[in-house]
Amino acid sequence: MPSSTDPPRERDIDLADLAFWQRPAEEREKAFRLLRERPGPVFFPMPAIPFLPRTPGFWALTRHADVTGASRLPEVFSSEPSATTPVDLPDWLNRYVDTLLNMDDPRHAKVRRTVSRAFAPRVLARLHDTVRARAERIVADLVRNGPGDFVSAAAVRLPIEVISEMLGVPERHYGRIVARTNVLLGFTDEEYTTMSPGFGRVGTGRALLKVARAGRDLHGLAADLGRERARRPTGDLTSTLVNADVDGERLSPREFGAFFLLLVLAGNETTRNAIAHGLKLFTDHPEQRELLMEDFDNRIGGAVEEIVRYCSPVVSFRRNVVRDHELNGHRYRAGDRVLLFYSSANRDDAAFDQPDAFDISRHPNPHVGFGGPGPHFCLGANLARLEITEMFRALFTRLPTARAVGEPDLLRSYFMNGVKRIRIEFDAPVPPARDASA
Repeated sequence: MPSSTDPPRERDIDLADLAFWQRPAEEREKAFRLLRERPGPVFFPMPAIPFLPRTPGFWALTRHADVTGASRLPEVFSSEPSATTPVDLPDWLNRYVDTLLNMDDPRHAKVRRTVSRAFAPRVLARLHDTVRARAERIVADLVRNGPGDFVSAAAVRLPIEVISEMLGVPERHYGRIVARTNVLLGFTDEEYTTMSPGFGRVGTGRALLKVARAGRDLHGLAADLGRERARRPTGDLTSTLVNADVDGERLSPREFGAFFLLLVLAGNETTRNAIAHGLKLFTDHPEQRELLMEDFDNRIGGAVEEIVRYCSPVVSFRRNVVRDHELNGHRYRAGDRVLLFYSSANRDDAAFDQPDAFDISRHPNPHVGFGGPGPHFCLGANLARLEITEMFRALFTRLPTARAVGEPDLLRSYFMNGVKRIRIEFDAPVPPARDASA
């Protein structure tokens, strides 16, 4: 790879190389712009990774039209056997990290139909006060503890506390869930595992074992909780899932474990990263923050969509071509793998006017930050919108001078646009309108 000060050249772009994902965000955006200008998708060979099946590589879908087009055709662009890694995983590992994301219908429809009730509008309406109260308590703690890391103090807390409460997970396990999900979604980052850009044999082996242990631990937590709720339902989401009966079938323990894993992963990381990136965006674009605070209730909806578009918390998902198909002039063959790069699609000037501008009044905003159209559109999108809304309401109401200081410490990942740490500072807080700890 060239030095970080050089502009990207097409021959230097390798999306399969972990070193690419350590490049500055601005450089990666320029690289994706070059890829979008190509006449068709570019194929990237995968390096050999110890202990994992050899994978030829993947086609990088970087244009908005290609990402949305493939998303609408799950019968061609399948999520099985994997949607979250560019390589297949061995059975011994997959049993601990498999989720609804890696399923097609009819399995996907069965589980999603069961769980979708928990995210129905009427359920989220009842959650509204709970989410707002939690956000206010978190900001009150931030005020009390003073400036520091915004991720651990606030961004990670709200989504993990909300989804854990929905599932009925005792509070003593919150830290355990965060630690395990950091490993599962940060498996290509040496801070959380031992994976290095060169995929060394020893480091990769240890990293895969850490991933397996993290997944197994969360499955164990799910199994214990599921058995308890099967005996004594309490009305929480776990009680609903383990006692649900869909078309004469109940969710199997593995299906429940897979969905529990998905909820604590997606319910933690995506919203956490949108909130962390949002603080940085409003710091770097004070005119947008001022615009928001002039009419918060009427502008926060557009602001949330623009944060998600601009930062794209989920960078990519994989699809597996099950039969020959032509899409937007490119011929795919059965057995091909493609990666849908949502982060690139969200900066496509064919779909967005001035895509590199952060504009909370952007309309229309056909972003794919919650996934492309089709059966895999994010089930928890409305919950994420609610949490982001209430976090920034509480934060900017109590701490109108809250700001990010310095650059965020980013996760090295082709999958998540993760923020590991970002410092927040603020001046004197505004007294609460009511007791946030009540």
